[in-house]
Amino acid sequence: MFAMILRRLAMSVPLLFLVTFLTFFLNSLAPGDMARTLMQGEGTEEQYQAVRKELGLDQPLPVRYGQWVAGALRGDLGVSFFTKERVSDMLNSRIGVTLSLMLGVLMVCIGAGLLLGVASALRGGWVGRTIDTLSLSGLIFPSFWVALVLIAVFAVWLKWLPATGFTAFSDSPRMWLLGLILPVLSVAMQPITTVAKQTRDAMKEVLGRDFIRSLRASGIKESAIIWKHALRNAALPVVTVLGLVMIGAISGTVFVERAFVLPGLGSLAVAAAQNNDIALLQGATLYFALLTVLINLLVDLSYGWLNPKVRLT
Repeated sequence: MFAMILRRLAMSVPLLFLVTFLTFFLNSLAPGDMARTLMQGEGTEEQYQAVRKELGLDQPLPVRYGQWVAGALRGDLGVSFFTKERVSDMLNSRIGVTLSLMLGVLMVCIGAGLLLGVASALRGGWVGRTIDTLSLSGLIFPSFWVALVLIAVFAVWLKWLPATGFTAFSDSPRMWLLGLILPVLSVAMQPITTVAKQTRDAMKEVLGRDFIRSLRASGIKESAIIWKHALRNAALPVVTVLGLVMIGAISGTVFVERAFVLPGLGSLAVAAAQNNDIALLQGATLYFALLTVLINLLVDLSYGWLNPKVRLT
């Protein structure tokens, strides 16, 4: 298992370099000039060139990227061009919010997705049709639109839940939980139905196998057959889909954090893009790439837990 983890981590290194370099390259193509933005149209040409040199904008792109990588390997992601704060400090202070949101989405997808999928596989009928309809709705309506609807209904009209803001768990566990309900539902709406559909299809295939009929003929309880034997054998494709939807949910958190005014990585990345704060945007991109690597690693570990044969590959 440990060797498998090392191999997966080694395979992730090229991904991190590719993502960060593409971000660096695309930022260089963005319109505008950071030095002139900071000077606000004032100053002489000599002052302008001095600011460019201070920011390192006078050097070729590969050199600047190499310097950034060297700093990142030491844990130094640079300094924000606007706030003059360390990028790593700004990101570390916000990553807890994003991780709370992602963990909530994961728990909701596992709980609701598996229950709906198993119920649809066992009963079919209106349950299956409802899941198909919700899946189509999830594809049609993006997460930020769902967020606005949930805010209008549950925060403005019914006044059951807070509309915006984030409360730290250490300050008030109850307000922390209430503040995450609507953002989590906004991101998880489409992933829930995707996981449910995959669970339904996998369960139907497994329930038709010979070993299930043998277990039933042996007198084993139906609940044990479903939850212990059938679901475990159907879990591999479900885990694959769950990993994919969680990676896709990362982009959903970016918009949802803005809609609910959550101080997470997504809202920080959007602000950095709007301000053309290259150092901050580069750091946020690295953190999102690391989240993707972590999700893929958890999926691989789940494979090894569900199927011992995977540990040997």
